Amino acid sequence: MPDSPEKPQEARTSGDPASGSTNASTDAPPGDSLGDSSRDPKAQPSDGADEAGAGADLRARLIAAALPHVPFDGWTEKTLRFATQDAGIEPGLARFEFPRGGLDLLIAFHNTRDKALAGRIAAMDLEGLRFRDKVAVAIDTRLDLVATEKDAVRRGAALFALPPYAAEGARALWHTADTIWNVLGDTSDDYNWYSKRATLSAIYSSVLLYWLGDDEPGFPRTRDFTRRRIDDLMRFEKAKAKLRANPFAQAVLSGPRKLLAHVRPPVDLPPRDLPGWQKD
Repeated sequence: MPDSPEKPQEARTSGDPASGSTNASTDAPPGDSLGDSSRDPKAQPSDGADEAGAGADLRARLIAAALPHVPFDGWTEKTLRFATQDAGIEPGLARFEFPRGGLDLLIAFHNTRDKALAGRIAAMDLEGLRFRDKVAVAIDTRLDLVATEKDAVRRGAALFALPPYAAEGARALWHTADTIWNVLGDTSDDYNWYSKRATLSAIYSSVLLYWLGDDEPGFPRTRDFTRRRIDDLMRFEKAKAKLRANPFAQAVLSGPRKLLAHVRPPVDLPPRDLPGWQKD
């Protein structure tokens, strides 16, 4: 059975980095579970922007330190503990960034790779390509970003497949699909905003599972599979277009279409000032 994030045991000592207790370090007094940032001037941000940058840097350090351990221990509390030790980070700070342990560590890893995808696609010259080809390139690029981290992705997929974490897995897929549509310039402001991301999430999830079993250098079979799935979607879209052109279908669907006309994309809310929440 795939590993699930280990929960801190009550019997752990107060100095155990994985305990998450209020006395996270033997050197810290009670009530200092998040670490005394005043001891290090660099850890005391001067404004919100500096604080966000410090948090992103800390998360990046922990992710990098965790990746060598993930193939053996999964995205678990044990991996977070090892990463905290290897990166030389105060356990309380690691707990602040990842309050759910290995699960939050996995989500942060996934989101940082999505952020890297957005930057890489934005730097590409995709002019002249059909939109379906742009989507295929984006999926190829997303997989290329984790080509050397395949075991970490495999352990993440196994964790997200467990019922308690299925919702987080679906949210991660949606995050990737949303990243791709946004960087490709999607301007939908109706129910199509949701349908585009839902269909791309389904395509990317099937491609990801195929990629995990593709050991050929460069993953040519995965790239072919990606384009076949996109072609299937385009055939479905053509069928929808024919249905919309049918007078009888237009009459039948007029009511549902009026209801869907009121659907709008969600408002882009500001980042939550909560531990474990990373907008990036």
